[in-house]
Amino acid sequence: MPSEIRNIELAPSGEEKIEWVKRHCDLLRTLHEEFEKTKPFAGKKIALSVHLEAKTAFLCLVLNAGGAEMYVTGSNPLSTQDDVAAALVKAGLEVHAWYDCTDEEYERHIKAVLSAGPNIIIDDGGDLVHMMHTRYRDLIPQVIGGCEETTTGIIRLEALNREGKLEFPMVRVNNAQMKHFFDNRYGTGQSVWDGINRTTNLIVAGKIVVVAGYGWCGKGVAMRAKGLGAKVIVTEIDPVKSIEAIMDGFDVMPMKEAAKLGDFFVTVTGCEKVIDEEDFSVIKDGAILCNAGHFDCEIDMKRLREIAVEKKEMRNNIMGYRLSDGRWVYVLGEGRLVNLACGDGHPAEIMDMSFAIQALSAKYLVEHGSELKERLIDVPEEVDRSVAEMKLKFLGKSIDKLTPEQERYLNSASL
Repeated sequence: MPSEIRNIELAPSGEEKIEWVKRHCDLLRTLHEEFEKTKPFAGKKIALSVHLEAKTAFLCLVLNAGGAEMYVTGSNPLSTQDDVAAALVKAGLEVHAWYDCTDEEYERHIKAVLSAGPNIIIDDGGDLVHMMHTRYRDLIPQVIGGCEETTTGIIRLEALNREGKLEFPMVRVNNAQMKHFFDNRYGTGQSVWDGINRTTNLIVAGKIVVVAGYGWCGKGVAMRAKGLGAKVIVTEIDPVKSIEAIMDGFDVMPMKEAAKLGDFFVTVTGCEKVIDEEDFSVIKDGAILCNAGHFDCEIDMKRLREIAVEKKEMRNNIMGYRLSDGRWVYVLGEGRLVNLACGDGHPAEIMDMSFAIQALSAKYLVEHGSELKERLIDVPEEVDRSVAEMKLKFLGKSIDKLTPEQERYLNSASL
């Protein structure tokens, strides 16, 4: 099937973006060199649905260097960069994606990469796996396994697995220490505020920021908001995380109370209707809402559009909604992922670690997939540690090692 992209003539711009990323992704460069020699994916087809920008493109090229036939699509209608998609097609990969696709086009692109009959699936949010289990069940026998990048995707996988319906092994890449400690916390924290700041051009210092959800991503968003001089309120459903937020120096309250106070709102929960009609009824005039969870359901955009008496684009990627009493509510990036809809996503050095784990987890599946009994598996510890060790090496740092005597001491029953 031929690729479906906007314009192949955009490739030179995409190639420049990918080249910049390569310069800052030491781990992926190392794996590219290794995979070119060892060809761990020779004869294998990989279907990938991840936010299609330059860092993802470099991951695709690394897997392709390892011998994989790559079938690539995006995981969000507003995160695909058309020049990057064109650059991958020019490099010989099959790509089905473009920016601002409709729901129907998005589904068609997902179908296109699955119809190739993949052996490995690399997913971001669970759409590939969901459609494989509902529309392409006849192709399941040839799937060795897959990797899931996000918290939201893992939630969907766990639900499928509880029902006994997950048909092949999936690696929870998001749960790897080298993923959630750095990607979710530092990557999300920086990229969310990159997206907000470049889009709004407003000061954060002195404002009240409401962060919905205090998982690893929420921690990063709150930490960076504090660093920019904001007062931070956290909303949570988990009492333990709520206490953690308080001890980290943040206020905690229900969204119904926080809605009256916030200047900026960032949802990071993976759930729906986190900000709903009841919140819209009390939210202050000029409040800015955005989402950093995976799907565009955390802010109840459907209901906001229904109750608004006027809708107006205020700036690029900022839509204003005037309510019946005259208050304006502003939404960034249509309620989709603000760090990608309004920015370039996580920093290259962060995604270098996460995508190294993706590549090595895919390699692990090829080598051990037939031995795996569980349907949901964690990233093997040796993969996690090897990525950490590689990263330390490129940072020019060394660490202590246990002596034989220390190992005997720690493994002794007579501590």
